[in-house]
Amino acid sequence: MPYANHLFVCTHQKSGVGRDVAKALKHAIKDQGLKAVVANGRKLRNAVQECDCLDRCKHCKKGSGAALVVYPEGLFYGDVHPKDCAALVREHLGEGRPLAALLLDDK
Repeated sequence: MPYANHLFVCTHQKSGVGRDVAKALKHAIKDQGLKAVVANGRKLRNAVQECDCLDRCKHCKKGSGAALVVYPEGLFYGDVHPKDCAALVREHLGEGRPLAALLLDDK
């Protein structure tokens, strides 16, 4: 099944927060009924995948959370904590509005 959104979460931190964020995102997607969506008559899925490094450490200076990227937009979030995941899923995946407070500025 093709992807509606594919989220990659950096798990390269020493604290292990990335794994906790990935787990929280998966739970939020399931709890909010967004594991599979229908768009233009096609069934699409939202998926979360852990990855070793997103090369955003120098941009992710907001705090001790994880960095993640959401495709197809290619938007990067930083300092994401498990407590942020329900809102991120609801706003970005559910409503199509990026969660501005956690977006990374690549400038």
